[in-house]
Amino acid sequence: MSRWEIFFRNIQQDLKLFLFVLGLLCILRIAFIGGLSSYLSAQSATTDIIISLFYGLRMSLKSAGVVTLFSFLFCTLISVVVHTRKIEKIRFWLGNIYISLLILLFHARIPFYQEFHTGFNQMIFNTFRDDITALFYTLVADYNLPVFLITTAIISYIFCRLLRKLLASGTYLTPQFPQVYQKVLFRLTVAAAVCFFMIFIRFGGSLTYAHSLHWENAAVSRDDFLNEAIIDDIQALYRAYSIQKRVGEGSGGIKIDAERIRSYGGLLKDSIFTTNQIDDVFAKQAEGPKIPKPRHIFIILGESYAQWPLLEPYGGLHIADGIKGIISQDNAAHISAFVPNGAFTPMAVTAVVSGLSDVGVFPNYHPESYKEPYSTAIAPQFKKLGYKLNFWYGGAKSWERIKDFALAQGFDNFYGMGDFPSKSGNVWGSDDRYLFEGIVSSFTSDVPTLTVILTVSNHAPYSVDLAREGFDEAQTIAALPEEARNDKELLKRLGHYWYTDRQISEFVLEIHNKYPDSLFVITGDHADRTNISKTPTTFDRYTVPLVLYGAGINKDLIPASVAGSHINIAPTLIELIAPKGFVYYSEGKSLTRGSDIGFSHNVWITPDAVGKIQANNSETFDGSLQASVKPESVHQKIDVMRALAWWRIEKGKIVE
Repeated sequence: MSRWEIFFRNIQQDLKLFLFVLGLLCILRIAFIGGLSSYLSAQSATTDIIISLFYGLRMSLKSAGVVTLFSFLFCTLISVVVHTRKIEKIRFWLGNIYISLLILLFHARIPFYQEFHTGFNQMIFNTFRDDITALFYTLVADYNLPVFLITTAIISYIFCRLLRKLLASGTYLTPQFPQVYQKVLFRLTVAAAVCFFMIFIRFGGSLTYAHSLHWENAAVSRDDFLNEAIIDDIQALYRAYSIQKRVGEGSGGIKIDAERIRSYGGLLKDSIFTTNQIDDVFAKQAEGPKIPKPRHIFIILGESYAQWPLLEPYGGLHIADGIKGIISQDNAAHISAFVPNGAFTPMAVTAVVSGLSDVGVFPNYHPESYKEPYSTAIAPQFKKLGYKLNFWYGGAKSWERIKDFALAQGFDNFYGMGDFPSKSGNVWGSDDRYLFEGIVSSFTSDVPTLTVILTVSNHAPYSVDLAREGFDEAQTIAALPEEARNDKELLKRLGHYWYTDRQISEFVLEIHNKYPDSLFVITGDHADRTNISKTPTTFDRYTVPLVLYGAGINKDLIPASVAGSHINIAPTLIELIAPKGFVYYSEGKSLTRGSDIGFSHNVWITPDAVGKIQANNSETFDGSLQASVKPESVHQKIDVMRALAWWRIEKGKIVE
């Protein structure tokens, strides 16, 4: 055959591969929507599903085009030069690898979505820093990893065999033309068609960038679940990479330079920022103590301690009676407009310890964190107020470098699994009962202390013996909707929330009884793991409680119209107890001084609204869409704080 005939035959083979992979991506999208149909919102109709499938098809043009491009480069073009059919085997093996990858990602995406309510995103990069042994055990115990791998292998084998048969089928012969100009015209037409095809695929079903489809503008549905279904796993991985790359360049994709930082610093301070020391931006002066100085302060981060179980519609579950009992007391204050620093526990820890918001650069691994404590860090500031700093964690001290990070940021002591007796637990750590017993048994009142406590038990693989602990399963089942009463996994998760809530509240009341001049801050490290509804409101899905309890606290201490996140905890505590004029540093604003915004990696909250950072609307706390808050002003505040936090972690203290 001539080179042209070889080329013409091979581009047909490339087209077969493209159509096969595109069809597989569409099948997987349909399977994803069908398998997780319970996550569809009640407002979604058949037309919404059809729209998502159409836009998903457009999105997957790109993903199918990836393997087709490799086939074109390494099979078609090489075959034109090297006249051997053996080269074409590369196409088949490229297809096999790609198909197996798609099937593997599909299997992984389902539990990922069930856990995080999103497709693959930048959070997957945190996996590489996690405890791999514990993670592997969780995958085996909770997600049936062996079955997962076997099913992946079987389905991949079936589709690879189908691809072999398709590629083995015939192709059209090159048309023969009597005139030279006809041959030239045909070849030019084919070459133009190939170029047209590449552009059409590159822009997701369009010929121009202006009308292209990509992960940033693919959320065309009113249903978050369907919006995630539009983005196939290849594009989701590209999204994760893109966001992570942007974070490396600047907070949330903002191009940050010294001039921009000075401008942002002025916005945060409401005055001109003229120095070259970024810490000057964070400097504040306390207004004066509002409560008697507590002898001991405890900040409790409950694992997956979401706020929704505290809400009235879920009262019949009786899984949050402990914290609700504390809130009901006169010396307690509950701030409900509160979100965590991010989607994972390390983000909560880094916010409480360093005082800096999440910008995806993981300060617990960053070299800057080990030079000296940040000016915004909680430990050095409370040492100035006369406190000794302790950190207690129910898991391994090596996890996420948590011990190294806390000590580097000024904590005096760190205690983890192995430092207290424990009779039960799992690969992630000790049961919460033994963590709190260890704290109580070793606690003395010799010197004032601030103690951060991070629990473990409300986390997969959910191994607490709930029956032994006294969980009233029947009571909780009776309060569940009919369709959820047979969901054993949900019941197990609710039981573990109940267990953590009980252990936290019993600890708080016991310590308060022994040391009534103590102050307690109770919150969750994150939410967004467990909800009864598959389509919860943004408020129910993402918020965590913030409870202040102890001597001097009352219902009117914190203004009613406030909102915050983990970075607001330290400045609030300082403003409660520090003498007037005490200089402190914080990115967040004290709740006592009317903080009006809190934000995490993807959600913002104000005193009366909540919304997604990437969306252009907001919701009331009951889930109704509303426009009383201008997202532009909210986004500007978030951009300012993230940019300043990013510069401090990445660039250091000097602005130049």
